[in-house]
Amino acid sequence: MTQGTQGRPTPPFSRFEFLVAWRYLRARRAEGGVSVMTWISLVGITLAVFALIATLAVRAGFRAEFVDTILGANAHVTVYAAPQTLENGAVIRTMPDYDAVAARVAEVPGVTSAAPLVRGQVMASFGEEAGGAEVFGISPANLAKIPRIGQHPDASWGDLAQFGMVEGGGIAIGSGLARELGVNVGDRVRIIQPNGVRTAFGTSPRAAAYEVVYIFTAGRYDIDRTRIYMPFDAAQAFFNREGVADEIEVMTTDPEDVDALQGPIAIAAGQQVYLWTWRDSSGSFLRALDVEDNVMFIILSILVLIAAMNITSGLIMLVKNKGRDIGILRTMGLTEGSVLRVFFLCGAFTGVIGTAMGVILGCLFAIWIDPIFSFVNFVAGGGVWDPSIRGIYNLPAKLQLWDVCKAAGLSLFLSFVVTILPARRAARMNPVEALRYE
Repeated sequence: MTQGTQGRPTPPFSRFEFLVAWRYLRARRAEGGVSVMTWISLVGITLAVFALIATLAVRAGFRAEFVDTILGANAHVTVYAAPQTLENGAVIRTMPDYDAVAARVAEVPGVTSAAPLVRGQVMASFGEEAGGAEVFGISPANLAKIPRIGQHPDASWGDLAQFGMVEGGGIAIGSGLARELGVNVGDRVRIIQPNGVRTAFGTSPRAAAYEVVYIFTAGRYDIDRTRIYMPFDAAQAFFNREGVADEIEVMTTDPEDVDALQGPIAIAAGQQVYLWTWRDSSGSFLRALDVEDNVMFIILSILVLIAAMNITSGLIMLVKNKGRDIGILRTMGLTEGSVLRVFFLCGAFTGVIGTAMGVILGCLFAIWIDPIFSFVNFVAGGGVWDPSIRGIYNLPAKLQLWDVCKAAGLSLFLSFVVTILPARRAARMNPVEALRYE
């Protein structure tokens, strides 16, 4: 405890300690070196915290958008029938009682829908353009329940109510495939499938033309570029699946807890089935994202540590310049603890102010990332973000309180730790040695 002018003990971190620390930070012109180091430390911590928060926000946004596009356009759980070998040696994987299975699965608590599907690979062509595609045969009612397809009117063209109503059924195609083929709503797309019509001479390719009644954007490049939805009965006829389905597409209320539903769904299916969840299909990619997030946080934490080390340099210079003041303060009755707290506060001020400014800049960057990224894309002449590589169409950012707290807490912790050594050096300075040459 420090003795005040009246002989009363002064508690730690008293008002005068803050005043002395703040005065030392505002170095005079003759001590410009200290002021420069303070500004360098302040700017360094600000930029390091800004970079950490911006990176965490972008990584969280990318993960959230990627998972949302997976869950919004794909089955949360897919039910497959176990392969069966016929007497002639042929192996079938279709599901004949698909309606009953879908009805039982739909009654499982936590399941929102169970839709029978017919799937097949085709070649789609329009005019001189052609491209590979995957057809999903589904009923109009079940298609309307898919969030990123049937419930995304702002990113679609056409009338979903016409799906299955026009002559031949009508189809819905992804915006990427429509752009590649040059197709608009109302055009007729020719679809070719190798395993088509069965004749006495074998199976010949089947080709049919379908009117495009709906063009959707699911938010995933690979989905929009390859997917076609066809009415379920039309798909059965086209792929020779009369009376059977290939799988049951199951949607749930809580996709994150999909593992807990696998048992009830398998029991409700009532036969030997295989289940495939969205985590099975995308789990390796999500685990890679987790590893990348952790590595990125460690690397940027080192950047924050380097920026915080500048505080140590500034404080060492400050202690050297304030040797005479330290000697005077000690002879006036200040204890080592009080001197230590004064110089600790000098470094803490820099860390707190730099962290606060970094948090503000990082949050503003995450909030205004769209116009910022548009400006960068404009300056670079376009093509900065390639959806064919990254899967999604833009660079998202998701500002999370936990990420901001981690960045701010790390910066403050490192700022406080690196100030202890020079502050202790000041506190242990011998006042006689400090005043010897004054």
